[in-house]
Amino acid sequence: MNSKMKYLLKFFSSVKLAIVLLIIITIASLLGTLIPQQRSPDEYFARYGQLASLFQKIQLTRLYQSWWFVALLCFFSLNIIICTLNRLSPKLRKAFRPRLEIEPKEINALKIKEKFKQNMNLTVARQELKRKLSSRHYRIKEAEKKNKALLVARKRILGFFGADVVHLGILIILAGGIISGLGRFKKNLTFSEGEVLDVPKANFNLRLDKFETEYYPGGNVKDWKSTLTIFEKEKPVLTRVIEVNHPLSYKGFVFYQSSYGYDWTNASLEIHVKKKNDSSFLKKIEAKVGETVSLEGEKISISLLHFIPDFVINEKNEITTRSLQPHNPAAFIEGWEENKKIFSGWIFTRFPDFSRIQSEREMDLSFELKNFRTGQFSVIQAVRDPGVNFIWLGCGLLMIGLFLALYWPSREIRIILEEIQKKTEVLAGGTAAKSREAFEAEFREIMTSIRRTK
Repeated sequence: MNSKMKYLLKFFSSVKLAIVLLIIITIASLLGTLIPQQRSPDEYFARYGQLASLFQKIQLTRLYQSWWFVALLCFFSLNIIICTLNRLSPKLRKAFRPRLEIEPKEINALKIKEKFKQNMNLTVARQELKRKLSSRHYRIKEAEKKNKALLVARKRILGFFGADVVHLGILIILAGGIISGLGRFKKNLTFSEGEVLDVPKANFNLRLDKFETEYYPGGNVKDWKSTLTIFEKEKPVLTRVIEVNHPLSYKGFVFYQSSYGYDWTNASLEIHVKKKNDSSFLKKIEAKVGETVSLEGEKISISLLHFIPDFVINEKNEITTRSLQPHNPAAFIEGWEENKKIFSGWIFTRFPDFSRIQSEREMDLSFELKNFRTGQFSVIQAVRDPGVNFIWLGCGLLMIGLFLALYWPSREIRIILEEIQKKTEVLAGGTAAKSREAFEAEFREIMTSIRRTK
């Protein structure tokens, strides 16, 4: 291996590099959380002013699809892969091909050790020791050397690989993140009741059967519920009620209840017409925005031109709506006599005294916006995230790896048996990756049981 390759391997296996990359990825992810993703340029300009163009140039507004964030994830993945492979080969040899050439000085150097003699020959002592260790779920490998027997007993071998399983879980999570960043799809679908829409990038359709808004006693919105039916080849295959935090999943797509609204462009209005000098006179007009109706018994027709749910005059002296909620409903009407406009103006539901009708001539009629009705629409967010299953798999492996590393530590006991004058001298020592006190207690119990064997 040439020097350049060694340098690259050393660079990409560096723990310092891993820490730096992790810090950068964390900071970038924090920015991606604070800055709303994939919104319109106007919304970014309204939020951040002149900084909006900078955020868009460096792709902070679509961070998880940006080339530099994906590159960071790839570099971090490469770092983990090289670090894992460098350490994996020695672990595999240690786990499945343990060294059986044991010297007494190696055992004497251990903190947990014992040495004693048994009044039995080498063969019996070895069999008895193997039986005791097997009853404690130790797996044993052995070798013979002249008048000696060498035993290596181990259990919880998978504990050796806890960190490697954690690394594998992280790699799969990173792969899922990259796949999600490059292939994630999100689209808001706006439905009226009974409307069927195509789901983009899918081979099925979606229909909104019913939309309901639930309110608290105080009038605030409690919940939105949409009854959705999925169609494949014009046949219904699934009907489900979704609400906030209870989405519908189907063929890799997840449908969330996002928001709702009113279809004010098709509002139906009820207007009461009265006469100032005749208290018994009352005419009711019902029509949709944009329609013109004749006033019965009069030579006047009334046009309903505009409806505003939350009437307000802004700083520029323009009439607009403060919100899409019907907090201050108002309608703009015009009155015509044959082809001549005779009056026009705004009328209100909650503040009828503020109605302002400008008339070309003196008029005995007054108008009041009495009621209004319109259909609601439901906004369903369709999301397809091809990397989500990888992320869940990676999280599962991460938990398994942490369990192996923290709660399944490997234990190893090394033993040299030497026959001296028809007696067997036992020299044993052990090590444990964690929970050394518990292992020492187990080690002492095994050695005590061997001593008591006759």
